[in-house]
Amino acid sequence: MKKESKLISPSRMLIPRLGGLLAAIVLLMVMLAPAQAQSVIPTMGINSVVADTTVTFTTYNFPPNQDFVLTMGKMGTLGIGGWVVDTINSGAGGSATYTYPIPDAFLGDYQVAIRLESAQGYYAYNWFYNNTSGGSGGTPDYSGIPTFSIVSANADQDVTIMTNNFPANQSFTVTIGEMGTLGIGGYVVGTIESGTGGAIQQTFNIPAELHGRYQLSIRAQTAQANPYYAYNWFYNNTSGSGGVEPAPPVAIPTFGICSVQANDWVKISPNNFPPNQTFNVTMGEMGTLGIGGTSVATVTTDANGVLSATQFTIPSALWDRSQISIRLQTSHANPYYAYNWFYNTTANVCP
Repeated sequence: MKKESKLISPSRMLIPRLGGLLAAIVLLMVMLAPAQAQSVIPTMGINSVVADTTVTFTTYNFPPNQDFVLTMGKMGTLGIGGWVVDTINSGAGGSATYTYPIPDAFLGDYQVAIRLESAQGYYAYNWFYNNTSGGSGGTPDYSGIPTFSIVSANADQDVTIMTNNFPANQSFTVTIGEMGTLGIGGYVVGTIESGTGGAIQQTFNIPAELHGRYQLSIRAQTAQANPYYAYNWFYNNTSGSGGVEPAPPVAIPTFGICSVQANDWVKISPNNFPPNQTFNVTMGEMGTLGIGGTSVATVTTDANGVLSATQFTIPSALWDRSQISIRLQTSHANPYYAYNWFYNTTANVCP
């Protein structure tokens, strides 16, 4: 397979939710026989990393006979718009393990995002520490990144997960929350005692407060100051509907970073925003997606979806941060929202 080193265009960074039904970032297609059709959610786990050299990962629950573009990008991008490393054919589907070089563009980066996406709309993403030893928080022989996959879900009842590469002798608190939150601030549903580590299958009840939701986030995290954590999401149904998920009924807003004045302001370039809406603008620590960040402005869209302002002041509390998350979100129970991040250095990439 011929390797490339070009940039692909960023795409959706937002999941609008309307009428209690979350519109998926991409359409998931099912490639199984009609009699056995079901929703397929591919995931990927990080096995090991050689700093600035290679990353080894394993795919799980991949559909068969699909060409997946492998990209790596800056942390926080989910691999969207990253460097194209290779194209991988999933063959018979299911699980497979691969090792790939880390592009020169990310040598020295502390964390790197990685993504696999097919033209049919299947995708999986993860991230890894760009170091050889990995880990933090008291497990010196541990390397790599903990992940988990979704084994099954029973609508409004429970979800079963299977962990991968969990560190030994750790206590993980498991939370379930709204889709798009990564499980941050969700309802506590139990704990995972990792014992000898590695693979653990465990089932958790879905909180009554989240019954009826179409999709849910789930997270496992330790209590250290620099915790181990893993997160995923699942459809809150028993078997999946099969076929193709319905297309989103509305446009999917996104925004790019246009220019930055360090410790002063950031300017965004919005796209596809819905008309006649009010958005709260927040900024926060890198990796938070702007969730729970400092409110810096309130903006509205006109009848054509044009934002009333696109330049926002960086809060003084974030002036010493090298990277900052930014989020725009409406106040509905099922809000429109979009997020991105930027380097806190003076730059202008506007046309």
